[in-house]
Amino acid sequence: MISYIVKLLKALNTNSHPGEIAHAVAIGMLLGFMPKNNALWYLLFVFFLFVRVHKGALLLTTLAASLLTRLFDPLFDAIGYAVLTFSPLEPVYVALLDIPFVAFTKFNNTIVAGSLVFSLILYIPVYILIRILIKSWRTHLAPALVRSKFMQAFYQTPFIAKITGFFTEV
Repeated sequence: MISYIVKLLKALNTNSHPGEIAHAVAIGMLLGFMPKNNALWYLLFVFFLFVRVHKGALLLTTLAASLLTRLFDPLFDAIGYAVLTFSPLEPVYVALLDIPFVAFTKFNNTIVAGSLVFSLILYIPVYILIRILIKSWRTHLAPALVRSKFMQAFYQTPFIAKITGFFTEV
């Protein structure tokens, strides 16, 4: 877990493409909000492992969003109910349920459908927000933090110097 955090911090401060990190955060939000007890989550997870995104940011964001999911469940339920009871789409849902193995995705669960729709709606705004935050971090915040006397003293403590030396070797 600590190695993912260190890799993410390195990526924020190096020349890795900000889009990879932003996509990873948005995808992690999508995976984190969805319930994990259905085939759709596992299919998406495996698919996103093959996409070129920052895996550390993906896993950390998935974990963080999973911790917040319980707070949003009533919202997901309401959105999912609205989507699943939308009458023009009912023939599509009936046809999908007739296809073998599609029922394992549990797309007809209100929380699964609601969390998927909610995450897809938020995908672009989260992506843009993370890109802006990465740019401001790299141009303004990181240089100011490195120049601060507190951080210079912090990095010179023997324990921290040993830890940072260990992670730079890995």
